[in-house]
Parts: sequence; structure tokens; C-alpha cells
Amino acid sequence: MNSACYTTSSLMQDPFLSIPLIWLIHEDTLGKHLREYEEKGFDGLISQWRSSFRRANAIVFPDFSLPLLYATLGGTNFMVIAGPLADVLKADRYLASHPRHHTRKDYGYGENELIILFVGSYFHYDDTIWDFATTMQALASQVSELEGRSAGVHSIFLCGNSSDTYSSSFQELAAQMGFPANSIRCYPFDHDVSSLLLIADIVLHASFNEEPSFPPLLLRAMSFGVPIIAPNISQITKNVVDGVNGFLFQPKDPATLAKAFSLVIGQQKLSDLAKRVADEGKLLAKDMLAFEFVSSYAKLLENVLYFPSNVMLPAAVSQIQQKTWSWDWLERKTTNESDQSTELSVIEMLERQFEKNLTWISQLENETLSGDFPTELDWEDLKEIEISEDIETREMQELEERIETPLKTWEEVYHTARKAEKAKPEKHERDEGELERTGEPVCIYEIYDGGGSWSFLHHGSFYRGITLSRSGKRPGTDDVDAVSRLPVLEDSQYRDLLCEFGALLSVANKVDNIHKLPWIGFQSWRATSRMVALSRIAEEKLETMMMEGKKGDTVIYWARMDMDLNEGLSLDFWSMCDSLNAGHCRSLFSDAFRKMYGLGEDMASLPPMPDGESYWSALHCWIMPTPSFLEFIMFSRMFLDSLDQLSYNMSNPSCVLGSSEIEKRHCYCRVMEFLVNIWAYHSGRRMLYLNPVTAQLSEQHPLEQRRGLIWSKYFQRTLLKTMDEDLAEEADDGIYVNSRRLWPLLGEVHWQGVFDREREQRYVKKMDKKRKAKERLLDRQKHGYKQKALG
Repeated sequence: MNSACYTTSSLMQDPFLSIPLIWLIHEDTLGKHLREYEEKGFDGLISQWRSSFRRANAIVFPDFSLPLLYATLGGTNFMVIAGPLADVLKADRYLASHPRHHTRKDYGYGENELIILFVGSYFHYDDTIWDFATTMQALASQVSELEGRSAGVHSIFLCGNSSDTYSSSFQELAAQMGFPANSIRCYPFDHDVSSLLLIADIVLHASFNEEPSFPPLLLRAMSFGVPIIAPNISQITKNVVDGVNGFLFQPKDPATLAKAFSLVIGQQKLSDLAKRVADEGKLLAKDMLAFEFVSSYAKLLENVLYFPSNVMLPAAVSQIQQKTWSWDWLERKTTNESDQSTELSVIEMLERQFEKNLTWISQLENETLSGDFPTELDWEDLKEIEISEDIETREMQELEERIETPLKTWEEVYHTARKAEKAKPEKHERDEGELERTGEPVCIYEIYDGGGSWSFLHHGSFYRGITLSRSGKRPGTDDVDAVSRLPVLEDSQYRDLLCEFGALLSVANKVDNIHKLPWIGFQSWRATSRMVALSRIAEEKLETMMMEGKKGDTVIYWARMDMDLNEGLSLDFWSMCDSLNAGHCRSLFSDAFRKMYGLGEDMASLPPMPDGESYWSALHCWIMPTPSFLEFIMFSRMFLDSLDQLSYNMSNPSCVLGSSEIEKRHCYCRVMEFLVNIWAYHSGRRMLYLNPVTAQLSEQHPLEQRRGLIWSKYFQRTLLKTMDEDLAEEADDGIYVNSRRLWPLLGEVHWQGVFDREREQRYVKKMDKKRKAKERLLDRQKHGYKQKALG
């Protein structure tokens, strides 16, 4: 249950805030506890539950009585979807585990006694007493007749009030109506209803008002195989046929109630007709509301879920056919689920934790009151200490003033100050994480966004976190803040467009400030949730390879692009990219590539990617040499700039790489996730796949097989460096000041002119410093040293 509590809190943080959440509440436990919380003053616990309820997109109840109990926690996202199956399965399990004659004995009833269970409505408490009175008056003569020829007749009333006054009023009313003395019992709705349904021979719905849905108590009675007698209100006649799976009467005609009752009763107890109707009612209970149940949930999911581009959309709700439903697989699953769990529920755990916190706070306050406030004696001691320290300080100052000290030159003073500054210990302290990574050949940066993903991250010198959310940074760690390193990520629009690729850009921006190792790697927090994160043996395999240094200019990856494809389905690279980008991956990539290199319309602009069973990288899970990483980022920045210009210049600025709103908001995410494959393949890097579980290494797309296929001329470092410098020169000249160009925002802007200007600025600053020093020296030679006035 600890995991359940953590899951609830995680869903209220990034990156899970955008995930649709539907709560199914089938119990009244928390609703009953809310009143206790108010009485105990547990306002914080109520607020915690209210926040959890507000987080959900929809909170679904199986009947209309439960939302009333939870009204204090919200209500705007409440909805009711009546589903019979849960009640039917509970009834089957209850019947299998509770012998009927034992339960009757516990209530004090004999096996041959006739028990009539009168049930009221959850919504019409005020009218219940009058409806019960009408029902008893209609059945009084028949009950008296049965009392004379059978072992006994007992009436149980299930309604909203269980007070002694309410029960005694029923006793008086029953006596006036001619019911046998002491045969009346009243129970509230929070009683063990299943036990009452188990011992009942007949269930009579004694509320004549219209209901918002099929009465849940009647549905449960049918699940127990008990014959029902009910008024012919619309919600009941819509599902129950008189004399087939239930007995109906007209609320305004008590004679029809007496007639229905006579059909149920035989010579001693139940008639054969009643038994057949009860069996039919039990069969009906499973399928009665199934169509409305399934179609309501389907409509809810249609309104809540945003399906990604690579998902085959489900059929429309209108295509659901109302047939006999097969529940066998669900019955087996429900049977295997343990209802006898000894673990505490989430509600109990939160209560205990909240009470423990209150106790701790109370103890802390008492300790503070008893021991933390200084006494008058403490204040006197403090005053004496301050006076003695002040006297000692004055004496030292007077002694220093009397001692003659030779004047030092400015150079001596400067060197003394510098020496003292260097001697400060904090100047030599290094972060604990930096010390752990000293001597390591590689560091893998784990990309995450928000506190909800902390449990998916790793610890140790092999990993270092990098967060895309300043507020979601892990406390007590040396995680990198991507937003502070790359200011463009402060804009939520660009942060959403770039997604996790923004973390790569932030590391590459002035990389020497945070990364000085020969190899660099990345891994998304999603790799852990997708079960493709590196195992311990895979980590050791990588460390051994890096220490040996035999792999050269290589890209090693361990998350496969095809892991979401169905088994047996084989797609080439561009087909997979299309399926994950609303079918527009190759067309938009081709246009962006053409714009980036200025290719003509008659020239091919889609780099060929080979078919076959080899693997491609996904989820930003790879490592490569640090210089290669910087080269990849240089290529990626220019490609992103071209891609953004195409999207921005379109007449319709909406993203074509996504079908849902979420995919359009994260427009470039998946294309940039797969870009490393195109760059590594066509730039001639070796590509190795590392199985994250077994640590087995296999080469993908061998260099020998790429001859004549790769477009190496477009991926040469010298060409990319020249293009990068051209863009830097244009940005430095202010050409992009009033234009929406993404390239200058994605990292450093450097070209030879910038270096020359910086060198010139340093030279001017140096000469200005020499000039001022020479002027001060001439001034001293001419006028002598002047002591500034004190005070």
C-alpha cells in the first residue's frame, strides 16, 4: 500500500499531471470517515483527499447514493455509471462463503420462518415511512393468514434511520396494521446488507418514487437469487418483465401489490413461480445494465483519452451490439484477487500517518515551550559575554594602533590578498557527485521532468540527473538544471516543443562547465518505466569497454525503436517514424533537410535508411564520445532551426507531426528522438546495440554494408562547422533580432569574428589597466602618497 500512496502523490506532480486519471469508487468507507475527520479536526487530511479528488478527470460511482457521501470533497467531476457485475460477483462469493442457515441462526431466525425484507430509497427518506405504511396496510391480511399456517413471518425494514424511536414507531405501526407482535426489525443502510439479502425469502421495494437509476438494492437482491416485488416505475419496467424475472405492482393501487404478493407465496413459503422468477432474475442481473455500463465507459474514455498517432483507434460506441455478455474471464480474475488481504488500506495508512504527524508536532511544541525559551539568567549571562568581548576587541585595536608597521607597496598588498583568497578552504571544495565521478570514463545524464519521476532515476557515480523543471529538482543531489543552462527552456512553448532533447542542448551549451569526461551518455526516466534501463551487468559491461578504449568513434544504445510494435510486424525506419508522427515524418524531414542544405527541388533530400532486422535507437538511451556528441548537437541545432521555420511559415501553424493536442504541443519530440540514428548512420559512426538485461553486445548496420548508401558529404564535420559559423556570423550581425529563428537560442554563437572581437576587447582592457596604473604611479611621484581621512 506504500506504493499506492506514492502513486497517488506522483500523479499530482510532473510529468504525470497531463495523464488522464479516472477514479472508480465502489466503497463508502472514506465517505463515512469524512464526518469523523471533521469532528477530530483533521482538516489537513480532508484537504489532502480533496486535492486528490480534484486531480482526477472523472470520479465514477456505481450508484447515486455514494456521491452524496463524498460531496464535501468536490462534485464537479463526479459521475455515476451503474454496473451490475461487481454486485453479482460479490454475491456469488458471499453465497459461497456464508451458509444461509448459520446466518439465519445468528439473527435468531429459524430455517422454516418466512422473512420479508422491505427496502427503501437512498433519496426519499421523508416519504419512506408513508410508503412503508401503505405497503404494510396492503399486505396485513395476507401476513396474518401466513402467520397462522406457517412457522412464523418476520418483516425486516432497511431504511436510512436506525434509532430506537424510529424502530418503536414501526412496532406501533405494525401492531395497528395487524402484523404479528415483535416480528418487526429495522436496520440502517450501513448495516451488512449482504447478510440480510442472504436470509430474506422476499425483497419488496417499498419506495414508490421515481429513481435516477435502477435501485441498487434490488439489483443485489436479484444477484442473491431472491424474488423481488417492486413498483412499476420507469427505471424498473425498463429492465424487469412482470412475472418473468420479477413481480410488479402499481404504486397507486394497493390491490395490485396484494396480488403480486399472493403470486410469490405458496402453501407454506415460496411458490414454484417465485422460484423460477428468482432464477431468471439472477440470470438477468449480470447482463441487465451491461450495455449501458460498457457504452458509458466507452464514451467517458473517448472524452478523456488522447490516442497517439501509432495507435489503432477503437470502434465507435454505436457499433457495440447488445448481446449476451461473456464474463468468464473476469470472474476468474476476480476470484483470484484476494479479498482477505491483511495489508492496511490507503485510508487507514493516511489516517495513521496524519495522527503520527499531529503527535510529533504536539510533542515538538511542548518541548519548545518547556526548554527552548531562554530564562532571565540566560539573558544576564549573554549580556556579560557581549560586554567582555567588546572590551577585549577595544584593547586589541588600541594595541594595533600603537605598534609601528612599515608601509607596503600596492604589489605586496595585492599578492597578500590573493594568497589569503587562495588559502580559503571553500575554494578547493568540490561537489560530492563530482568527486564520485573523478576517474570515471563516462557519465550518463538521466533526463527527468518533475518530482513524479524521481523513483525512476538511478544513483551513483555512473549517473547524474538533469531536470527540465526547476521546481522538480531532486533535493540533496548535484543534478543539472537544464533551464538555467539554456534560457530558451524557460519558455514553456519551446520546452514542450523540444521535450527531452532540450536537456541534450543544455548540456552541450558550454559543456566544459559540467562535463569533462571522454564519453557522455543520456537516458530518459521513461527507460526505467519501459523496462529498458541498464541493468547492473550492462553498466559493468559499458565501464569495461570505456576503460579499455577499443571502441573508437561509436554510438552504443540500449532502447529499441521497434519496442512498441506488435510481434511479427516488421517496418523499416521511415515507416516506423511515420507511424509515430501522424504519417508525416519522412515528408517533413525531407523538407527540413532540403531547407537546411539549400538543395534544389530536383535533388533527393530524404537520406536512405536500410531495411532489415537491425535495431535503431529510441528514448535518448545512448552513449558516445564527447567530441562526437558536440558534433551531433551542431547538426541537430541546424536541423531543428530548419524544421521550426517550416512549421512557423506554414499557413496553418498547427503541428502536422501529431494528431492529438498533446502530440501537437510536443511537436518535435519524436523526430528529435530518432535523429541520432540518421546522423550516426550517415556520418559513418559504428552503431552497437547493448541488451540492457543480458549485456550482450551486437553491431548494427556494419560499416561495410553502408558503402554506396550513406550521404557522408552532408555529415562531414568541416561542412557542418562551416554552416554553423555562417549562422553564427549572421546572428552576430543582428540579422535574426526581429525574426523567429530558433538556432541562436539553442546554444553558443561562435565564429572567428567573435573570437577576434573578444581578443580585441581583452587587449583594450589590458592596455587601459596599464594606462591607469602608469597614471597612478606618476601622480604619486609628483604629489607623494596621500592618506585618506578616517571616518
